[in-house]
Amino acid sequence: MSTTRTPRRRWLAGLLSIVSTAAVLAVLALAIALAVVPRVLDGAALTVLTGSMVPTYNPGDVVVVRGVKDARTEVRVGDVISFQPLPDDPTLVTHRVIEVRSTSDGPRWVTRGDANGADDEPLQAKQIKAEVVYHVPYVGHVMLAVGQHRSSVVVGVALALFAYAAWMVLSPDRRRRGTDAAAAPHEDSADAPGTTDAAAPTAAGAGR
Repeated sequence: MSTTRTPRRRWLAGLLSIVSTAAVLAVLALAIALAVVPRVLDGAALTVLTGSMVPTYNPGDVVVVRGVKDARTEVRVGDVISFQPLPDDPTLVTHRVIEVRSTSDGPRWVTRGDANGADDEPLQAKQIKAEVVYHVPYVGHVMLAVGQHRSSVVVGVALALFAYAAWMVLSPDRRRRGTDAAAAPHEDSADAPGTTDAAAPTAAGAGR
């Protein structure tokens, strides 16, 4: 009975270690993508709330944007930007630039949602705040649930998973198994000196 259960336990422990390590890497990547990169780009991670940009972005997706300092040189037709529909309104809308018009008061940017049939009102440069760099699907649902603490939550979960993975690798029980497996070939060779070469691979295989 014990010879059947031990390999099974080791297989499950190995699988759990792989899964936890993959989870750590995934959460760390998410933390970097949603918390670190936006700060480096002087931007933000914004949650998509409506379907105006379907199929490019769906409600619940997160778009990571970089800050725009000079719309005249940085924003072109085809770019997806985040802007204030009204100059003094902090609300942001994220749509695609479909035209840049020259006027006597300077350029005006015309935007439209990919799923919309009508253009937005032309924008002044001061209304354009950011440009979309990339997006992460579905994560916005979680970000809305945790609110303003989303960065702390992502980093906290990443640290917790990292600590768990380290415990899986460095736990005394796992190190003791490795020591027992390494010692097994020597014990076999002492009992049967004439079969050392044949017994060593067998014992090593059982120790994995």
